[in-house]
Amino acid sequence: MHHEGGFFADPANWVAIAIILFAMIFGRKVWKVLAQMLDDRSNAIRAELDEASRLRQEAEAMLSDAQARRDAALTDARKLLEGAQAEATRVAAAAAAEAEAATRRRERMALDRIAAAEKAAIDEVRVTAAEVATQAARQVIADTLTADADARLVDQAIGQLPSALRAA
Repeated sequence: MHHEGGFFADPANWVAIAIILFAMIFGRKVWKVLAQMLDDRSNAIRAELDEASRLRQEAEAMLSDAQARRDAALTDARKLLEGAQAEATRVAAAAAAEAEAATRRRERMALDRIAAAEKAAIDEVRVTAAEVATQAARQVIADTLTADADARLVDQAIGQLPSALRAA
């Protein structure tokens, strides 16, 4: 079935012509707006990517700094621990040396006390022996010595006095 009136008489053709004219007139503007929207969106995404990259670099720098500080703290802690161990060893050695010296001093003091006690005992024995000998000599002299023998001993002692004085 063919309509009379030709091409322009069919409403479908008018719709097609209207769409083509609309696309020609407004297509550029719509395309520009769509392209601008896409460009804006692309620029926004690029800016977000740049910001993310910058933030990542900052985070990596902060991580690197934190690791360096952690390593420095670990090194300082090791040094402190080694110093403390060395100090503890030194203090222990000094305490052991001091204890040994104190033990030697006490031993020396004990030996000195023992020697002093021995000397005092020996002196006491000598004094007692001298007293006993003196007592015995008195008794022997009193029992055996007569007045004549006593005079002879005194004369003899006086005679030896000049030679004894010269020797001294």
